[in-house]
Amino acid sequence: MNLLLDMKTILISLVVGHVFTVALIIAYWRNHSRDSTFNIFFLAKCIQAVAWLLLTLRGGISDIFTISIANTLLFIGSALESIAILKLVNHFNATIKKVYIGLTIFFIACFHLILVFYNYENIRIVCASLGTTVLVLLPAFRLMRDKKSTLLMKIMGFFYCIVSFSLLLRAIAAFTSDQQMGLFTPGLIQTFSFLALYLVMILGNTGFILVLKERADQELVRMAYYDDLTHTLNRRTFVDQAKEIISKCAKDNKPLSYILFDVDHFKKFNDGYGHDAGDRILQDLSKRIQQLLEPQDLFGRYGGDEFAILLPELTEKESVEKVEQITNYLSKAEIAGVSEKYSISVGVITVVPDKETKIESLYVSCDKALYQAKHNGRNCICCGELDEINTV
Repeated sequence: MNLLLDMKTILISLVVGHVFTVALIIAYWRNHSRDSTFNIFFLAKCIQAVAWLLLTLRGGISDIFTISIANTLLFIGSALESIAILKLVNHFNATIKKVYIGLTIFFIACFHLILVFYNYENIRIVCASLGTTVLVLLPAFRLMRDKKSTLLMKIMGFFYCIVSFSLLLRAIAAFTSDQQMGLFTPGLIQTFSFLALYLVMILGNTGFILVLKERADQELVRMAYYDDLTHTLNRRTFVDQAKEIISKCAKDNKPLSYILFDVDHFKKFNDGYGHDAGDRILQDLSKRIQQLLEPQDLFGRYGGDEFAILLPELTEKESVEKVEQITNYLSKAEIAGVSEKYSISVGVITVVPDKETKIESLYVSCDKALYQAKHNGRNCICCGELDEINTV
C-alpha cells in the first residue's frame, strides 16, 4: 500500500483549510466580543493562509515570493499563533514577548543567510523546520502541563507536540539525507510532517475557538456566582452552598460555625476618604481573609460591608481562634490614601445542625451576636446562641 501522498495536494488542502478557518473565525467574530488574543490568532491564520498559497505556487512565480516571503510569513504566523495560545492560557508576559520577537527575527535572518550564502534546499528545510519547532514548543508544553488546563487544552497541546515531533524528524531527515529534498519531493517523513500540520490546523484551530468559548463561559459563571468587587461568593451563591454544607454536617452529626461581620464605622471611611477608599478596604479585607481560609470554607458578601463565613466541622473554640487569627491579620493592613486602620465586629454561632436547621435562622442568631459585638464597643468577637450571647 502506497502511503505517500501528493505533496501539492496536501499544500492546497492547507491553503483551503486556512481560508475556511479565517472564514469561520470571521463568522464567530461578528457575534462575540474580540480581544487581543482573538485578534492575534486571526492575524496568524491570515498570514499562514497567504504563506501556504505562495508555497503552492513554487515554480510558477518568482522564488522571492515562494521561498523568501513565504517562509518569512510562516515564521511570523507560527510566532503569532504561539503568542495567541500563550495569551489564551495566561502564560504571556513582556519577557516572553521579547523572546518570541527575538526568535522570529533570528530564524528569519538565519533562513535568508542560508538563502544568500548556502542555498541548498535541504539546509533551508532544516532551518524552517527547526525554527517552527522551537516556536510552537512552549505553547504545546503549557497546554499539556499547566495545572489549570482543561481536557480540551491538553488535547490541543498533544497535537502541537505531534507537529513539533514531525517537523523535528523532517529536519533530521533533510540534514542526514544524501539526496536533495524539495518541497514537493515525496517521502514518508514529508507526508507525515504535512499531514500533522493539516491535522493541527483543523483540530488546533477548532480547539482554539472552543477554548475561547470555554473561557467566556467560565467568566459568565464567575459573574453569576461571585461578587465583582471582592471576588467572594455573592449572597445567593453563598446561601445555596451553605445549605448543602448544613445538610452534610447534619447527616454526619458534625458541628459548623456561621460567622457574620462588618467593618466598624465603614460610613466614616466612605465619607472621610471617598467611596473608592471604601472599596479598597473591602478588597483588602477579602483578599486577606481568603488567604487564611481552607478550601472547604465558604466566604461571601451579603451586601455593603457585611460578610459571612461558614466553617464546616469546627467547634466554637476552633472557630473563635480562626476569627482571632483573621482580626489580627487585618489589624496589620495599610490602605493607600487612608491614614486610619480599619477593624471588624464579628458575630459567631456554632451548632451541630439537624435536618431542621436553616441558614436563615443561623443568620438571624448570628446577626444578634454581631449587634452585641457593636454594643460592646466594636472591634471584638461575640459568640451567640438562640437565647444567650457570650462576649469573647
